[in-house]
Amino acid sequence: MSSFDAQFGRPPEGRWSAPGRVNLIGEYTDLNGGHVLPLAIPERTTVEAAARPDRLLRCYSDRDEGAGTSEAALDGQAMPAGWAAYPLAVARSLEAAGHAVGGADILVRSTVPVGAGLSSSAALECAVALALCGLYDAQLQPMETALVAQRAERDYVGMPCGIMDQAAAMCCEQGHALLLDTSNLATAQVPLPTAGAGLELLVVDSRVEHQLQSSAYSDRKAACDRAAAALGLRSLREVPAGEAQAALEQLRASAGEEVVRRARHVLSEEERVLAVVRALGALDMAGVGALLVEGHRSLRYDFEVSCPELDVIVETSMREGALGARLTGAGFGGSAVVLAPLGYRQAIEAAVLGAFAERGWRPPAVMVVQPSAGARRDA
Repeated sequence: MSSFDAQFGRPPEGRWSAPGRVNLIGEYTDLNGGHVLPLAIPERTTVEAAARPDRLLRCYSDRDEGAGTSEAALDGQAMPAGWAAYPLAVARSLEAAGHAVGGADILVRSTVPVGAGLSSSAALECAVALALCGLYDAQLQPMETALVAQRAERDYVGMPCGIMDQAAAMCCEQGHALLLDTSNLATAQVPLPTAGAGLELLVVDSRVEHQLQSSAYSDRKAACDRAAAALGLRSLREVPAGEAQAALEQLRASAGEEVVRRARHVLSEEERVLAVVRALGALDMAGVGALLVEGHRSLRYDFEVSCPELDVIVETSMREGALGARLTGAGFGGSAVVLAPLGYRQAIEAAVLGAFAERGWRPPAVMVVQPSAGARRDA
């Protein structure tokens, strides 16, 4: 593993890190002004950095995916390929927001799995944003940093993402999930009493990697936008409480069955997020689990973003005694989150591994996650 000194010939000026995230409930609601409930995971992306006197951004990663050094000019037009596009996008997004930053040498290390639906890109963006702000004394609040990171991914990398991933990386607190209202960016910390309730939260990485820029992700967003426009609304969040069914009937007559299914997922998922928060407050963990399963069915059948591997993880986990399970993240691969009683992990993991082996699929990876802290300066 290369050190910063060995790579750049001088010591770093600081070290910053940001976590990956798993979304407990609230998938695609953030693209529609709704609520989401993510939590930060222990796996983090760490950035060591030092300022440069010029306008160059030199980045090094020793990860298997595109390891090596990338060099790009902040004033240039081209974007580097792969992971190296993200640091440059963050620098340009900071400058576009009026924050004076300059060149930097950056070394990236990460334990956040890539392609697992755990927001490795947001972790990288937020860690780099903190580093550049630290090097150039740019004073941003956590949500301001999240917005800069979101615009980096949306406007410069070309991924039309919502704010959830970056907000989770910046704003989550240890022991809590983050209730985020994406219509106004209001947040609340929701205690997540897994161990205290005799439960643990598993993340099962299907090892099916998604390429969201070229996937159906954008199509799903466009369908939601069509649904809102057909209802005369800016977003599906504006459908009044208790009027979801009437809105769906209106869409059925004017926009077609596919748009109805997409809207039905978003409207029902918004209700599930708030129901999970209420269940957590009442320590009704069985109720939380049932809502996770309901959410997976909606993502599978109405939003159609699941895949056979994720469905097998969910079905097998439930057969082995999990309280609930669902895909997490954008789908088309990635991971599932499983709420299980303590002591059930081994049985669930063995059963899922066996189910994958029977089908000739690449073995999945299973990890236990605890709700962890958001981005920070480490040194």
